[in-house]
Amino acid sequence: MGMEEGSASSDGEVRLSSMASDGKQRGGWITFPFIIATVAGLTLASGGWMFNFIVFMIGEFNVKSIDAAQIWNVVNGCTTMFPILGAIVADSFLGSFSVILISSVFSLLGIILLLICSTIDSLRPPPCDPNGPASCISPSRLQLSILYLAITLATIGVGGTRFTLGSMGADQFDHPKHQWSFFNWYMFTMYTTIVLSTTAVTYVEDDVSWGWGFGICVAANVAGLVVFVAGSRFYRRVKPKGSPFTGLARVVVAAFRKRNVVVSNKSEDYYYGADDGQVNVVAATVPSGTFKFLNQAALKTEGDIKLDGSIAKVWRLCTLQQVEDLKTLIKLSPLWSTGILLSIPLAVQTSLATLQAITMDRHLGPHFKIPPGSMLVFLPISTTLTIIFLDQFLYPAWQKVIGWFPPPLQRIGIGHVLCALSMAVSAVVESNRLKRAHNVGANSTVPLSALWLVPQLALAGIGEAFHFPGNVSLFYQEFPVALKSTATAMVAMMLALAYYLSTAVVGIVQRETNWLPDNINEGRMDKVYWVMFGLGGINFVYYLVCAWFYKYQGLAKAAEGNKA
Repeated sequence: MGMEEGSASSDGEVRLSSMASDGKQRGGWITFPFIIATVAGLTLASGGWMFNFIVFMIGEFNVKSIDAAQIWNVVNGCTTMFPILGAIVADSFLGSFSVILISSVFSLLGIILLLICSTIDSLRPPPCDPNGPASCISPSRLQLSILYLAITLATIGVGGTRFTLGSMGADQFDHPKHQWSFFNWYMFTMYTTIVLSTTAVTYVEDDVSWGWGFGICVAANVAGLVVFVAGSRFYRRVKPKGSPFTGLARVVVAAFRKRNVVVSNKSEDYYYGADDGQVNVVAATVPSGTFKFLNQAALKTEGDIKLDGSIAKVWRLCTLQQVEDLKTLIKLSPLWSTGILLSIPLAVQTSLATLQAITMDRHLGPHFKIPPGSMLVFLPISTTLTIIFLDQFLYPAWQKVIGWFPPPLQRIGIGHVLCALSMAVSAVVESNRLKRAHNVGANSTVPLSALWLVPQLALAGIGEAFHFPGNVSLFYQEFPVALKSTATAMVAMMLALAYYLSTAVVGIVQRETNWLPDNINEGRMDKVYWVMFGLGGINFVYYLVCAWFYKYQGLAKAAEGNKA
């Protein structure tokens, strides 16, 4: 992104087709309304079905509450894992435009299937008898197959568009200032539309009908798709450039194949790349002392290099820079793992909070009742407001008083503490809810306002405003130049693994304890939250150790130097 037109491409570089067939310049701010409108339409469509999906499965398909939460965690994991696959396909084969177009169609087909499931009675089991859960009829294999097909298509659609739209939008601009301006609008549009989908669309689904709610999602998806295609003649296209991970794989293979070669201490024995106008001369000039066994991948041996200086066998020799790039990723991996452990309690919290809201008093006044899925709206609201406060007030004041901008590791650490505290608040609120549930009976609405869930969700959202942008900033600044485009994808993978692992955690708790029965009023969900609080505390200590030993290497290193 932000490269000059027609620049040569190698590993990690891009070529921009910036001229249309008629000679007119592509890209620039003329593409902005098309891409932002597409983001709004597709996010409204995905948020409209996804954030209320637990309620849909429980109410329309008679899925047990904990099972519904587990399925929702898997869906969330897929929506954060698929963007990585989408980025690889876009970079290596099809390009961003084609991936977004195809994914939007998948999303539309999935939501149409959900609409059909919600309106045709034969595609759903009959409603449960209010006399008791024993009278509930489970969905048939055909009904579940159609439901799961709809989820799969819609999830692929979300994964292929969510982050790919952001990358494509930034590719329309050459100046970094304009790129960051686009990203600000991109994040603002996405969070604002999520708030709209978790309130207005969810209200329609709960208080009007699921058919009307999913119909709105279909209309939003169609609108986003039409607007995206309408702007196609203005877009700057990024040609597929091959996956940068291929170079990393070559390092591992080459180092293994040369495992018996003696490592040299002479810099002239290593391959730095051919300055032939096609391959960039790399920045690394001396092999580092860490992970020395990987240096063998760049060690020149007989037959490795052609007469023109290029590599003869690409799976036997790599540039020294590729070796150092892999070492950088290895050094970052412990910090990356702390992000997974941080996100597991948050994934558990968001799924269980919806189940809590279903059992609580959700009335606001005599006539309005908050949909249970809408309680999660306090997460993005608190995150958005906190980000605005931090960027406009706290960080500038910090920089003015202290003299330097708070580095990523400090911001991430604050997020760790706040997210762990949100688990403790969740445990206290749940303990109070259970006491009242025992007083009125397990099958009755608990006489406790669902607004008591707001503090824990708001605290988690405030923590996210610190750790999520902090992680994105850390990986973007520290990742090798050739892998900058995949830096945010690593954050997405971190979240995806957290959702999958949270599903495993809840499954283990269900199997080994009685804390999470189908009727949560008869369980001990507060103990689950205390376990998550303990996990957050242990992970914070682990994070401090990792942060203490980590040395900045990229842009953050330069920022550290400015402190003095």
